[in-house]
Amino acid sequence: MSAIKASLNRVYALELARVTERAAVAAAHHRGRGNEVAADQAAVDAMRAELNSLDITGTVVIGEGERDEAPMLYIGEKVGNGKGPEVDIALDPLEGTTLCAKSMPNSLAVLAMSESGGMLNAPDTYMDKIAIGGGYPDGVVSIDADPGENIRELARAKGVPTHQITACILDRPRHAEQIESVRSAGGRVHLITDGDIAGVIATTNPAETDIDIYLGIGGAPEGVLAAAALRCIGGQMQGRLVIRNEEEETRARRMGINDLARIYSLHDLAAGDVLFAATGVTDGSMLSGVRFRADKIVTETVVMRSISGTVRWIRSEHARLDKFT
Repeated sequence: MSAIKASLNRVYALELARVTERAAVAAAHHRGRGNEVAADQAAVDAMRAELNSLDITGTVVIGEGERDEAPMLYIGEKVGNGKGPEVDIALDPLEGTTLCAKSMPNSLAVLAMSESGGMLNAPDTYMDKIAIGGGYPDGVVSIDADPGENIRELARAKGVPTHQITACILDRPRHAEQIESVRSAGGRVHLITDGDIAGVIATTNPAETDIDIYLGIGGAPEGVLAAAALRCIGGQMQGRLVIRNEEEETRARRMGINDLARIYSLHDLAAGDVLFAATGVTDGSMLSGVRFRADKIVTETVVMRSISGTVRWIRSEHARLDKFT
């Protein structure tokens, strides 16, 4: 049995929840105040401090950028107190900085942990992604297929007409053709301004979210984090890096990625035993945001583990307000 399977039990799941709770509360102090940089920095500082209290020997493989571009939680940074198993860490202290700054839905503090080598060490570039929830035949959708064809195939697999299939897509000019293709096939489009981790996760519960498929180009780091969640709760995902210039190609190759056209499966993006935690900063489709009360702070967190398929929903009341100042 590997170190992570022996050591990253339910206790670690709760520890990850504490990490994302601290980051979410720190960011929520800046919610709606219009300062994305301050909100993100507060979340980074809180998450880093809490991570370094854990009994792990961690390496950040998905972080706030590379060493020269990020003052903290950069790709390659070591975290933890060095007294526990060697693990990979993927994180986004504040997924949806704009959403937080404008107090819009689906801003999250997100963290994933795996066995060493378990998650793709992706460069901070873009990634083309397609994702669906569980319960479908393997290969029912393909990143190489026309979006409209994916809508028709998914509708056929689900046993519904295409107008009952909804695709979640980031509202960006680059997605104009995909949006038109989905609509031409009879499908519906749910546009989001930011927060594609929540968008991917939403595909796993279409009865509640009305989202059946995620399509489009977003951040590669967010793709790995979303894959970590899907590994825990079930689903299919494919991703392919979008390299826009020579500088991005150099960064990718420096991180050991030589096949720039490779299509990554869900297990390529996140393998082995994976833990995932997310805490709501603002209210969203999956989690409620941080609530500040006179005598306590209330948070809502989801924690998942791939090896057991366990999903825990944690509503916490923090009475020690001094711990979050």
